[in-house]
Amino acid sequence: MSPRSAEPAFRDAVHHPVFARFYARQSVAVEPVISAHRKELLAGLCGRVIEVGAGNGLNFAHYPGAVCEVVAIEPERVLRQLAVSAALRADVPVDVVPGTAEALPVKSEAFDAAVASLVLCSVRDVRRALGELRRVLRPGGELRFFEHGRAPGALMAATQRVLDRTVWPPLFGGCHVARDPLAALREAGFELGAYRRVLVPAKGPRLPTSYCVLGTARRPRDS
Repeated sequence: MSPRSAEPAFRDAVHHPVFARFYARQSVAVEPVISAHRKELLAGLCGRVIEVGAGNGLNFAHYPGAVCEVVAIEPERVLRQLAVSAALRADVPVDVVPGTAEALPVKSEAFDAAVASLVLCSVRDVRRALGELRRVLRPGGELRFFEHGRAPGALMAATQRVLDRTVWPPLFGGCHVARDPLAALREAGFELGAYRRVLVPAKGPRLPTSYCVLGTARRPRDS
């Protein structure tokens, strides 16, 4: 399947062209720091995979050959166009599709695995987005996640909350730094698997976005 982007049929629900261009440049600049985490995130995947918030498609180069198709959802037009270009260079078939995490334009129980990579921070409704991911996964299907969130220390956590209420979301495309992805996954009915906390970057000053978690969760087989 060739990559595509159904632009005429989709009215952009997310429009952050200035931030999108900044993110595209910045994400490429920090890719030497992030790429190892992307490889770990995607290692061992197989079958049909849906990726939400694909951004400019930096994950695509790391999907293993056992993946037969990736459906990559990206709501922002500038990033989506970059993702289409990245899909052309991928070793696995990637179909870039406009849409939002809260209303995935795909059938229920259609995917063996899902990927959420640095996206839950910016979705408008985390509970609804995770509900959609649970819907489109087959029973027992796996969700791979790599997300930043709430810091363990009281001072940084307080700083994150202040930033979320003030300047951070308007400046950074709706991103929130104080969300708790693990709690959100549990509340959405996922069964948490192995996960580990990661500092990005591993050395140097701590940023509000430095506190990440990388791991797996599953849709219960009996749900």
